[in-house]
Amino acid sequence: METYDYEKLNRDFESKSSEEIIGWAVREFGPGLTMSTSFGAESAVLLHLVTQIKPDLPVLFTNTGFHFKETLAHRDALVKRLRLNLRELKPEMPTDEFLAKNGRLYEPDPDACCAVNKIAPFEKALKDYRAWITGIRRNQADTRKSSQFVENYRDRLVKINPLLNWTGKMFWDYAQKHGLPYHPLWEKGYLSIGCSPECCTRPVLGGENPRSGRWAGKAKTECGIQTFLKEEAASQTPK
Repeated sequence: METYDYEKLNRDFESKSSEEIIGWAVREFGPGLTMSTSFGAESAVLLHLVTQIKPDLPVLFTNTGFHFKETLAHRDALVKRLRLNLRELKPEMPTDEFLAKNGRLYEPDPDACCAVNKIAPFEKALKDYRAWITGIRRNQADTRKSSQFVENYRDRLVKINPLLNWTGKMFWDYAQKHGLPYHPLWEKGYLSIGCSPECCTRPVLGGENPRSGRWAGKAKTECGIQTFLKEEAASQTPK
């Protein structure tokens, strides 16, 4: 992998707009660039920003088989509205087979559930690319406070986070300005939306950070994709 002066890039990008950072990534990586989305509460903003610059950029979405029906409807609306070049990823084991073999694994061992249904298909798809744009923000959770605009992802990929310093108000203002559809569960208090309520997502309570509704009551705030936990989670994968 080509080496970059990450310290200098990140110092420069602190004063750049999200559009400028995305533009740099498009020019730098060309067909080797992709982006990921969960079609969650704030996904429409990054999808809109990116497609204004690179309309045909491949968009990776891991359909775990456990998503809210509202998330899938939101996906369909955004694909149509933004004409997304969607690449939908799925686990090797169909949902019914997974449940029959492992039961409600997401309750006793959510890391293992994520490893099979989300991380494995996503990392397999990433092998086709040199760089990857994400929508994470520093104020979403403690695990993201130290994130940088450009990061070395395990010496194999360049990870680009152009929205790091955005606030919730910035998302709302941008979505309103461009008439973007919002996730139907947003107004019900779901500020971060993963798999369905019986798996890992509940509404956020007053005073909590946006990701507090994920894996509530467990010592887990990330599926593993953003925090380099694949090796750890994979070791817990059911046989």
